[in-house]
Amino acid sequence: MAIHHGWQAGAVREPPGIGVRAPDGKRLFDILLALALLLPLSAVMLAVAGLLLLMQGRPVLYLSKRMGASGQSFRLFKFRTMVPVAEDGGATGGHKSWRITRLGHLLRRSRIDELPQLFNILAGDMSFVGPRPPLREYVERFPHRYALVLRMRPGVTGLATLVCHAHEDRILARCLTQAATQAAYDRRCLPRKLRLEMVYQQRQSLALDLWIIANTLATVIRPGWRYWRRRGRPGNPRPADTAHAAG
Repeated sequence: MAIHHGWQAGAVREPPGIGVRAPDGKRLFDILLALALLLPLSAVMLAVAGLLLLMQGRPVLYLSKRMGASGQSFRLFKFRTMVPVAEDGGATGGHKSWRITRLGHLLRRSRIDELPQLFNILAGDMSFVGPRPPLREYVERFPHRYALVLRMRPGVTGLATLVCHAHEDRILARCLTQAATQAAYDRRCLPRKLRLEMVYQQRQSLALDLWIIANTLATVIRPGWRYWRRRGRPGNPRPADTAHAAG
């Protein structure tokens, strides 16, 4: 059954000034950066693969069929962070939280589960920055919007990912059924994300890509740094010690 929303109704007109051509040097930048990162991160990926094999067994990788530029499908690579089940479609909400493994929580929080997408970039399926590659079901349900969004390679991160990721996680974490998760994603998350994808497409440049990459890294590193800084600060009493002294 098709779901219709106000932001989807009718034909979507193409905004002026948008072209399908990526900034000069974007593909070369993707290849060179992916190769440069593979050198130091290969050891990390091998270590993660070994841990996953020991702690969770096979499969180590999660392969998800996604839609790319110009309507071409491809297999997106991730480290597996969830208990596999036969039916595994749609957005991830609170109803799937029981499936996330202990190691999976760490990999997701640090975004290490996304590292295998370096190979997607080298294969030409993805870019470092662009719209997140959707499942086919979303492209079929919202064809007018995705016809505009998917005129460029999807990305590992992007403007919509950077702006919406934490807020989306909080919304979907409160959804305890597949139906509730899907409704919340369709009505509260997806419209804003698609609008931001179009903003990026209008303003795309290598400078903007570098800004998005830097801020994505900051959102990953900063929470962990604050946590360990609080725990390891010399002379900072633990909560139990403070309570004991006050009593």
